[in-house]
Amino acid sequence: MYFERGLTANMLGFLFNERECRELDYVLRKELDEMLFDLNDKRIDSEIKMAIESRYKVIFRMYARLASPKEISRYARNRMYH
Repeated sequence: MYFERGLTANMLGFLFNERECRELDYVLRKELDEMLFDLNDKRIDSEIKMAIESRYKVIFRMYARLASPKEISRYARNRMYH
């Protein structure tokens, strides 16, 4: 994992045991599910949806590191909100 501070990018590494991996998988899936629900909510403003979409991409990339291709395809998105 890496994150940006100022103009530099930093890499983080984590070692998780099996239980922690399952928990992280669960948390990321639930977060993706919540964001998908919000993205499909007609009452939410398009600017808010764009922010959710941006965050969705980050969480999806994290999830893609843990999940099988079949599980990843469940959360793949092609649409952007404007």
